[in-house]
Amino acid sequence: MKKQHFLFNVAVNVMICLVLIVVAFVGIGNASIATSLDNKAIYRGNENEPNVSLMFNVYWGTEYIEPILKVLEKQGVKTTFFIGGSWATKNNDLLKKIYENGHEIGSHGYSHKDAEKLSYKQNIDEIKMADSTIKSIIGIEPKLFAPPSGSIGSDMFKACNELNKKVIMWSRDTIDWRDKDSSLVLKRATLDIQNGELILLHPTEHTLKALPIIIDTLQNQKYQITTVSKCIEESAL
Repeated sequence: MKKQHFLFNVAVNVMICLVLIVVAFVGIGNASIATSLDNKAIYRGNENEPNVSLMFNVYWGTEYIEPILKVLEKQGVKTTFFIGGSWATKNNDLLKKIYENGHEIGSHGYSHKDAEKLSYKQNIDEIKMADSTIKSIIGIEPKLFAPPSGSIGSDMFKACNELNKKVIMWSRDTIDWRDKDSSLVLKRATLDIQNGELILLHPTEHTLKALPIIIDTLQNQKYQITTVSKCIEESAL
């Protein structure tokens, strides 16, 4: 009887240990899921709708902004400009014009620093400085944040979560900052296009040259070119 009682106690203790281990792993799994969701960048929009977005990241190329706006206006397109705060401080009137023309304004940070290498506080400071600058010029605070150079890290995500920013990346990079070839920009922006594409552009001479053809090509394929916020609506974030 004593032996049976001993074996019973051992079995009970083993069962208790197994239950505790399972609970611990479930807790870790849930924490990982929460962290994963908190650290999620958006790389494309809703794949069920024929919408695409042309995203302009702006720290330089100032001389091409107005011509780009004229092309967009002429072809009836609204899209999203991710503005660098340091650029905005020197180009108040241009930022106002982008906004008054009906385009969405996102944040591209203040000084184009590598967000992955910044601390949580430094990321907060970069984003808040850009927010403050942009708001002082056009009266609104951006809800979207495009990390400079596409650099992301855990402290950047923590900062964006704290400041209620959606982190926006891209599904297509035209690499127009490097390859000064309008035909390449056109090809990268339009070849085998799919619903929900977020197409990264910059204000350059060759991008400006390709832009009317990019718009015509996308519209001829029955895609609606719209803002990033519109493009990502109802997507599986």
